[in-house]
Amino acid sequence: MTTKTPIAEALPDEADIARWANAFFSAVPGIDGAGRGPSLGGIDSGVSAGRKAAELGPLTPAPPMGGAGLSPGGIAPVPAASFPGAQSPVPPSGVSGFVPAAASPGAAAPATDSGLYIVTEALSRVENQPQTEGLTARPDALPGADTLAALLDTLSITPEAQNPPAPSQAPFAQSGHPAFDVQAIRRDFPILAKCIHGRPLVWFDNGATTHKPRAVIDRVSYFYEHENSNVHRGAHTLAARATDAYENARATVARFLGASSADEVVFVRGTTEAINLVAQAWGRQNVGPGDEIVVSHLEHHANIVPWQQLAGEKGARLRVIPVDDSGQIILSDYERLLSDRTKLVAVTQVSNALGTVVPVEAVIARAHAAGAKVLIDGAQSVAHMRVDVQALDADFFVFSGHKIFAPTGIGVLYGKREILNAMPPWQGGGNMIADVTFDKTVYQAAPARFEAGTGNLADAVGLGAALDYVGRIGLENIARHEHDLLEYATPALLSVPGLKIFGTAPGKAAVLSFLLDGFTPEEVASALDRYGIAVRAGHHCAQPILRRFGVEGTVRATFALYNTQDEVDCLVAALRQIAASRGGR
Repeated sequence: MTTKTPIAEALPDEADIARWANAFFSAVPGIDGAGRGPSLGGIDSGVSAGRKAAELGPLTPAPPMGGAGLSPGGIAPVPAASFPGAQSPVPPSGVSGFVPAAASPGAAAPATDSGLYIVTEALSRVENQPQTEGLTARPDALPGADTLAALLDTLSITPEAQNPPAPSQAPFAQSGHPAFDVQAIRRDFPILAKCIHGRPLVWFDNGATTHKPRAVIDRVSYFYEHENSNVHRGAHTLAARATDAYENARATVARFLGASSADEVVFVRGTTEAINLVAQAWGRQNVGPGDEIVVSHLEHHANIVPWQQLAGEKGARLRVIPVDDSGQIILSDYERLLSDRTKLVAVTQVSNALGTVVPVEAVIARAHAAGAKVLIDGAQSVAHMRVDVQALDADFFVFSGHKIFAPTGIGVLYGKREILNAMPPWQGGGNMIADVTFDKTVYQAAPARFEAGTGNLADAVGLGAALDYVGRIGLENIARHEHDLLEYATPALLSVPGLKIFGTAPGKAAVLSFLLDGFTPEEVASALDRYGIAVRAGHHCAQPILRRFGVEGTVRATFALYNTQDEVDCLVAALRQIAASRGGR
């Protein structure tokens, strides 16, 4: 039966309100005491960093650090009409995006997070539970409209309100915000306000790693300041808080991937460790002499080398799906590779070198028809498109947190529960055991059996915060924004004399891999760095696919939700100057 609680008991007391208000108004992001917004070291108000960078002078020694102003002139922005197919930026119709207050410094975490001690404290008074000692408001959970509404809801507390639905009952949050505002998003990433060689940073190296929003930075900091402890077995308060935060992060990952249970989510260091875990635990148990493992020509080395090692150890064979001249896998050839000897198919969802989006639904369906299991490498896909592992029917799905705005050193192995529980552990130690004697050891069920020792607790919590951040913006909105950038950038780059792009598959992700005639990839990347533009140069740990196109390396520009068309203009203008310098070489 629902019981009503008097308002005076349900609402926080005056001291709480005063404390929250003081913390909130002292931490409004980007506003100084006079109410002015931030400026980027000499950049005029209202001019984006990318456009301003495009207007900077020719390459000269960087001015001394310490706030020296930037002088205009030199690199001229490329007019939108100067290359075929270019259009003026138009906000996509019907796209909803991000309200910066939700994920800027001091943003609130989801109300279902039981680590929100400011809310838990108020509820403890409602339920006549012993009060905890004074608590400091979480920097990422200061009360906003949603939080106050949740407090008011305690006037009519029900069991459902205190026990949020399991991941399988609560799909990952859809965006409900106004139009996508890239400038508001950029303000959430402190590093984007930095200057490199006296010029605003343009970060086009997102395929290697993404930057971290303030919501993630603050959440990790909060963990160390208020929750730090080992997890699961401690009887003290901090152990309970740390366990709560860690397992809430696991539940967030499960919702994000569409897993049927949080028990299907194993925390690892990253994609590479996840693939090696499957190779060692599942592969050694299920692959034998004469068996076959199928990969594609597009794979990152991390999805080739572990299978080579396993095949060599077991006497199995590695088979490769070829690609066409656009960089897409050839499904008819793939079907001919499958047989009753095929034990596993391991393919990337998005090529890190070319941006090709692989039709993994078709790959999985054909593999299952042949009786094989499937591992999908999602390192380059999870930050750019919605993934539903149940809809895909993937047996394994792996990704790294640092590719999706989370800290480094944390990643995820998703596996179907029945498959994980049939796999032996690949490492032994604390946390993964149910009972140990000198005669035998009984292991925990998944996921604990694969998390020996003390895990990367704080960064797992940071991963949960990053996924919440992405969820508030909306993956569909991110995909639309990045697609528009790719459509804008492709003809712009091709207008640069001597530039060739590799990877032209339809529907590709926002990856532009190119060469500039007369320059090595490293020379181009080094020159771009002097303009403050960060790109990747080399083989991108994907030598087989680059050699398929007759090259040993490329320059790679990869886009993310915080990149702009002005930054693309800056890149194109710099490349034009680099290309023009060939005459003096």
